Amino acid sequence: MSDRAGLIDAFIRAAGWQPEHLRPLAGDASFRRYSRLADNGRRAVLMDAPPDHEDVRPFVRIARHLANLGLSAPAILAADETAGLLLLEDFGDATFTRLLADGTSERDLYRLATDVLIYLHRLAPAVAAPAGLPAYDERRLLDEALLLTDWYLPAVTGTPISIAGRDACVAAWQDALALVMQLPPTLVLRDFHVDNLMRLDERDGLAACGLLDFQDAVAGPAAYDLMSLLEDARRDVSPPVKQAMLQRYLQAMDMADREQFAAAFAVLGAQRHAKVIGIFTRLHRRDGKPIYLGHIPRVWRLLEAALQHPALAPVAAWFDRHLPPALRRMPAVADQQAGR
Repeated sequence: MSDRAGLIDAFIRAAGWQPEHLRPLAGDASFRRYSRLADNGRRAVLMDAPPDHEDVRPFVRIARHLANLGLSAPAILAADETAGLLLLEDFGDATFTRLLADGTSERDLYRLATDVLIYLHRLAPAVAAPAGLPAYDERRLLDEALLLTDWYLPAVTGTPISIAGRDACVAAWQDALALVMQLPPTLVLRDFHVDNLMRLDERDGLAACGLLDFQDAVAGPAAYDLMSLLEDARRDVSPPVKQAMLQRYLQAMDMADREQFAAAFAVLGAQRHAKVIGIFTRLHRRDGKPIYLGHIPRVWRLLEAALQHPALAPVAAWFDRHLPPALRRMPAVADQQAGR
């Protein structure tokens, strides 16, 4: 038994469970691993987040904060934060992704998720976002957008971006992100999409929406999570549902300057899509996980649509020069060794 396995065994036993009841669940794109414990009707989920790669304390903090707001995040049943081990309430298997695949109404699920955001964003910023939450500031947004420049571009061109080309990219994004920085901050969960949302049939109202994968939460612009929900890297949201949810959100928020919100939505969409293309490429080239490459064509379509907004004209011009349409494709799996 490895040292890590022994640590997990001891943690599970101390929490009142038997390790032999542990069954692996699907992993994700991070270093975290999940397993389910089931014993005589009891169920729980083990999060194994090796501390040399992950820090579980933000997850614990945001989970408790969301619960205090009346929303459904998994209860923390046991924790060894130093070891990176958490035992969590098991929300079951009814992710929005699975429900959609089984024919559940797309509109109903997206309405529930949108209403969660409306509730959060109507709260005073100091209530919605706990004190000390990292800021989703211009520097952080820019660094994420540059993941495309640093990982995807060399994957499809065979050469790194020049210093001048990268500097031009930075300048173009700074012009666009300055607009976003004018918006008041709120709690941004950052990975708010159907893979991380669950329907909890035994709960009513907004609590019927189970929330997962929020450990990277920040204080930032409200448009981000709505954009993340409606411009999903992993599935096509039907245009009528997207437009209906945008209108539902805007009407509920009684937004005075809808043009400013639309511009922020487009800028943040372009930023996220650039980041995701970069991350999916990095997962392939650095981590040997090519499974995410199949989503890149969809994310390019979303990015190209966002770039049509006038607020992104400098960014669009940079893309036309350095990554013209012929280079906007899925990197070849055979290119993996080039990134090592």
